[in-house]
Amino acid sequence: MDSQPPIPVGASTPLSLEVKDPQLIFESVWRDLEAEYGREQLTFPKEIFYLNGAPGAGKGTQTELIRKYKEITAAPIVISNLLISPEARRLINAGQLATDKEVTLLVLKQLLRPEYRMGALVDGFPRSAGQVEIVKLFYERMRALRAQMHHLPDYETRFPKPHFRIVVLYIDEAESVARQLKRGQEAVQINTRVEQSGVGEKLEIRPTDLDAELARKRYQVFKEKTYDALLSLKNVFDCHFIDAHGTVEEVRERIEEELTYQSSLELDPATFDAISAIPVAHAILVHARQELVQRLDRYARHQKPLMQKVMEFIQTAIMPPLKRQALTGLVIVPVTTELLLDADAQAMLVDIFSERGYRATIYDWSRQIPESFDLKTGKIITKKEPTFRVEIRFQHHGLRG
Repeated sequence: MDSQPPIPVGASTPLSLEVKDPQLIFESVWRDLEAEYGREQLTFPKEIFYLNGAPGAGKGTQTELIRKYKEITAAPIVISNLLISPEARRLINAGQLATDKEVTLLVLKQLLRPEYRMGALVDGFPRSAGQVEIVKLFYERMRALRAQMHHLPDYETRFPKPHFRIVVLYIDEAESVARQLKRGQEAVQINTRVEQSGVGEKLEIRPTDLDAELARKRYQVFKEKTYDALLSLKNVFDCHFIDAHGTVEEVRERIEEELTYQSSLELDPATFDAISAIPVAHAILVHARQELVQRLDRYARHQKPLMQKVMEFIQTAIMPPLKRQALTGLVIVPVTTELLLDADAQAMLVDIFSERGYRATIYDWSRQIPESFDLKTGKIITKKEPTFRVEIRFQHHGLRG
């Protein structure tokens, strides 16, 4: 199989100093790309396959099928080939992962190469929860870039509708360890023949392919840090989780069936542009969370007395019934208080509960209550009774039956 020549990387960031926030990592990488290439030159492939899988699941074996099926002529971008810095190699050989920023920068630079214009297959990315979030951010940035460049006559080809596919080959731990060790044994035999005959080239052998414990640890890293994170992409992109047990041909048939089905569900680019003004749910949630944090910080800095009153109200009026009725997942609290006549107080209450993982809704049930009667005019004097219904919803798991 053809492979891209490795790209040298400078000294990796020490793990203790590595930035962990995906948004900060992505924005930093994007700024570097804009500075190096210019925004109008950030032309990425129209379709990107992210191929991932358990160690020994057969990613390399099935790569050619995906490339042939989708007519991707460029060689796959293999993350392990890109990561050649000493720190990255040390992590890989120990069955761990390289830093998210290093991997992201390498991948995006590769995707900007002209041979990937019509499509690319990325083998081994994303592999961590942070990288998964970065893929989501990258997709949204590609959508935004397409909208920004809409005025250019060739925007359709230079800034195509992004289409991300996630393909995950899955096998269980026992099968993974067995395949890794078998691969190591076969590589040792080949290298021995090369040494004895002087013909051919030696294969690189991962330490994890020679040691059952390291092979098991590598699988556990995949299961805990990669597989669980990839599950969150199901509601964002076309995701194909393929059972990779069985023969090569059986797995190939499963992949082809999956890709054929999903291809029938793709939007036409014109339709995509027509509805792209509505952001995807994930983007809304990311921005909503950022704005929520900013609002709460602003309350604490500039409206501290009112925030303290809201907190006291929550503690005394809302929390007692909420704790009593927690198993229902829905608590309805009727209250009479002038505090909630203040729109800012209402907003604070909703935001505080949102930050804690609840969904709060306030209904104004205020009414005019007769206070006095004017005998001369017959007019009834009323005053507003500030009555509200506060509903708190949250996830609950109930009790065992």
